[in-house]
Amino acid sequence: MTSERSEPSGITEVARYCSELIRIDTSNHGDDTGPGERAAAERVAEWLADAGYAPVLVESAPRRSNVVVRVPGTQPQLPALLVHGHLDTVPAQPAAWQVHPFSGEFADGCVWGRGAVDMKNMDAMMVTVLRDLVRTGRRPRRDLVFAWLADEEAGGARGAQYLVEHRPDLLEGCTEAISEVGGFSVQTAPGRHLYFVETAQKGLMWLRLTAEGKAGHASMLHPGNAVTELAAAVTRIGRHTWPLSLTPTTRELLRDVSEAFGLPYDEEDPTRALAALGPLARFVGASLRHVANPTRLAAGYATNVIPEQATAEVDGRFLPGGEEEFRTVLDALSGPHVRLDTIDRSPAVEAPFDSALVDAMRTALIAEDPGARVAPYCLSGGTDNKTFHHLGIRGYGFVPLRLPPGLDFASMFHGLDERVPLDALDFGVRVLTRLVTAY
Repeated sequence: MTSERSEPSGITEVARYCSELIRIDTSNHGDDTGPGERAAAERVAEWLADAGYAPVLVESAPRRSNVVVRVPGTQPQLPALLVHGHLDTVPAQPAAWQVHPFSGEFADGCVWGRGAVDMKNMDAMMVTVLRDLVRTGRRPRRDLVFAWLADEEAGGARGAQYLVEHRPDLLEGCTEAISEVGGFSVQTAPGRHLYFVETAQKGLMWLRLTAEGKAGHASMLHPGNAVTELAAAVTRIGRHTWPLSLTPTTRELLRDVSEAFGLPYDEEDPTRALAALGPLARFVGASLRHVANPTRLAAGYATNVIPEQATAEVDGRFLPGGEEEFRTVLDALSGPHVRLDTIDRSPAVEAPFDSALVDAMRTALIAEDPGARVAPYCLSGGTDNKTFHHLGIRGYGFVPLRLPPGLDFASMFHGLDERVPLDALDFGVRVLTRLVTAY
């Protein structure tokens, strides 16, 4: 459990919760060897129980725990809303950070540490919203299901996937969900902000490339060298330029960004619209086309031996509606002498931007930031929303944060010196409270 320490004056409840969760190391190493999420899950459950809730702890493996709580609404006939965050983080190497990544330090108006952005900020906001509901006596219109999950960073087998397969009863009635990665702002002019709502996620296709040939002594001629065939295929895939391919989400995104920055809308060339986003351009730009990146290579056991087999792995991300085209192009790029096998796959998903939930997000944002506008975008990676999609739950990325100009927020996902402004956390609590009570 965490230790007591002093903190600057004026630190709000949500900031304290975020800091304390950061100080609980929940690094996910891709298996069950890490510290797990149990200590953090138990802390969240304590905060909820202290406010009068009855949270359910779901342990999917030793030290791998999830927390779920249902809040009854005044109109239980309405579909329920799922609000979820994950408690695990990717690992961090302290030597590369300005502060210790598990210190939860307060400095420069921010709380610092691994998870401050991804996504113990939202975990803390969720706890604070629920405790505020008790203090104020406010009740939501519809049932709310709040979930703090394990294992998102490694695919969710111990978290979202476990609930979907073993405890779907806890999610009964949920038709929509909000979680990472969205809701953050970009300043378009003084006092005006564009907030990005994630309405789509690319599909995932991990592939193994295998080239086979005849083994032999490396001093001989080997025209069918498996390494050579594989290297050529990997080069073709890695250097392939995927064309611009707009989906309903990304087309609307470019329109909204162009309008917000006073730029002409050019569907054929989004360069100016992306440039206006500053550091976020790389984050958003990856959602405008398919992506396939070679990531691993393996062949041989001795320098003087031609191996009979060489393999490589490719991380592929395809746009909604583009899976068949994506695989066809990769088959052609790999060539006739290299076999492609699927290692892992998850579908692309896309939820409507024109929806009552997005309207409620917009209303809640404008109430706290009169200069707010919203735009949809497609996430190039994936989140637990994709897992809950198997239960028919439409997922949106919405962690509302009004960010200062110049903060390279996107680069801090899995990056160094992760931090979130304290006033952004307070802003997020206010917006989320408005959203979950009014929707």
